[in-house]
Amino acid sequence: MPTLHWQKSSYSSEGNNCLELTTTPDGELRLRESDDPATTLTVPPVGLRSLLDVVRRGIPGRPGR
Repeated sequence: MPTLHWQKSSYSSEGNNCLELTTTPDGELRLRESDDPATTLTVPPVGLRSLLDVVRRGIPGRPGR
């Protein structure tokens, strides 16, 4: 298994509670919380893009956005 090079989010502070991201050789993205690096979420780039679009716009029909 190749070594993955994790990057911290630019929004993360110097302490723990950081979101880290890496790309696998097959092009998928992995996300993890720095407090629990053994647990990762693996998504294709289009999946992460869709998630971020929903977070930015809000969920249609939900109040507050």
